[in-house]
Amino acid sequence: MRDKTQPNPAGPGDRLIRGGAVVFIVGAVATLVTVAPLFLGTTPFPTYMFGLSMLMGVGFLIAAAGVLRAIAAGRRQARGASR
Repeated sequence: MRDKTQPNPAGPGDRLIRGGAVVFIVGAVATLVTVAPLFLGTTPFPTYMFGLSMLMGVGFLIAAAGVLRAIAAGRRQARGASR
């Protein structure tokens, strides 16, 4: 017999957390690519690559916003259940 339980639905902030993780990973890869020529002794990348490295911080902030949104939703749910 098949189990009829549903998987957990995406809660508030889940998309922000996933999106922030993706942006963070892109920024991390850009950082590695930007720093690699310094260790390999090759010519450095153009300045805009350093700007792409800033995506790590942006991704972190997006994910943090998702976490805060999930916390706020949990508090609202707990406050509604206690009444």
